[in-house]
Amino acid sequence: MSSVIKINSSDNVAVAVSNVAAGDICYADGRRITAAADIPAGHKMALKALGKGDNVIKYGYPIGHLLEDVPEGGLIDHRILKTNLEGILEYRYEPIRTSVEKTAAKATFKGYRRADGRAGVRNELWVVPTVGCVNGVAQSIAGEFSRKLSDWPSIEKVVAFPHNYGCSQLGDDHENTRRILADIVRHPNAAGVLVVALGCENNQLSAFREFLGPVDEDRIKFLECQKVEGNEIPVGLGLLEEIAEACAGDRREEIPASELKVGLKCGGSDGFSGITANPLLGRFSDWIVSQGGTTVLTEVPEMFGAETILMSRCIDETVFDKTVHLINDFKEYFISNRQPVYENPSPGNKAGGISTLEEKSLGCTQKSGKSAVTDVLRYGDRLKTPGLNLLSAPGNDLVAATALAASGCQIVLFTTGRGTPFGTFVPTAKISTNSRLAASKPGWIDFNAGIILDGKPAAAVDDEFIDFVLSAASGERTCNEKSGYSEIAIFKTGVTL
Repeated sequence: MSSVIKINSSDNVAVAVSNVAAGDICYADGRRITAAADIPAGHKMALKALGKGDNVIKYGYPIGHLLEDVPEGGLIDHRILKTNLEGILEYRYEPIRTSVEKTAAKATFKGYRRADGRAGVRNELWVVPTVGCVNGVAQSIAGEFSRKLSDWPSIEKVVAFPHNYGCSQLGDDHENTRRILADIVRHPNAAGVLVVALGCENNQLSAFREFLGPVDEDRIKFLECQKVEGNEIPVGLGLLEEIAEACAGDRREEIPASELKVGLKCGGSDGFSGITANPLLGRFSDWIVSQGGTTVLTEVPEMFGAETILMSRCIDETVFDKTVHLINDFKEYFISNRQPVYENPSPGNKAGGISTLEEKSLGCTQKSGKSAVTDVLRYGDRLKTPGLNLLSAPGNDLVAATALAASGCQIVLFTTGRGTPFGTFVPTAKISTNSRLAASKPGWIDFNAGIILDGKPAAAVDDEFIDFVLSAASGERTCNEKSGYSEIAIFKTGVTL
């Protein structure tokens, strides 16, 4: 007997928990079904005979229509399933009132209280280049100073964040670069920051400093390489030493969980993403919101097909209008570049059992839980409203994770069914959708949500996951941090001069 899962009572497909061979007996809805074909783990099996043109229902919603007949027990995958989605749509605000019960017990984590009142979960020195031309300088300064860290035990790490931009950019691209770099410089996970400029770039240091606004001059310092006589590396090391001295007294202290801001991301999804890891993040999101905290959902193209679910949860018509613009503006971005709006999922997604964008989006938005949407952010905006926020950014893992961190998230939670090692400039915890991945990639995976498929009660897993996140916020290193993987990627839309 093989195991399959029917997610919603309205579904006409079930998901194979493990590989099902043709002729195997499966049970769903209390019915005995014989597999009519081999069904790979994570893929869909028809629970009844379906005809060409019929909608396939998963998560209680259509995820596309069939291109051919499928018998009961048959395999349904991307080769025979086509999206129902179209281009720009008009929407009407039809709110569904949703609320998250306030948690009586208030949780805390051990973080760093900054002078401006914000909370950080790391105490690192960052070297941020204004332009790609000085990436090497920034990396050399960070690398050399890292060897001296034993002199400043309050500093946890020194890292540079190279990127390709800061010059030869126009319009939105130039503005995106400035905003993301400014967000990094002002991030509470940084004990201090050295900004390294060249001197002739479009992202001029004087203008960038003005764009930053008032800063703590003991902890944020600037180096313009073309103005240095001789070798700029010793000058940069001297500036970092001054910053480190200013941070010498930093210590962790108890901080309410209400001050946590957590990014929600998925990548390398599979057929279990919407069953295990993404719903786990959704329940965690609701828990943080109940504590008075903040979560952020992004990957706008992976909201297509599930956007009305989010729109119905907007707290008011203003937030609804922002959400409509978020969705349709991103569709316009595809259309203006003469690209298909619904050319998704990726080859890896399809191999893992995800066939259409509706299916991917309905699984992706599980990460948002049931909370009301309290605000919508443009790319590069910083958080200002507690609760569940939506953020404009693409699905690309590095770009979206960077945008989440730049918005003010101290941690990014990243679900994956196929695995990925990367991390952005804040702790980037990987949550596997299945136990096989967790076992095969222990150097990548921080938490295994696949134990839910293995039979562990979801409530018990929720408690373990809350403890895991609070431990990470209190200093427990994530796999990407242990491996030294920290990088940024900035969204680019226009021409390069």
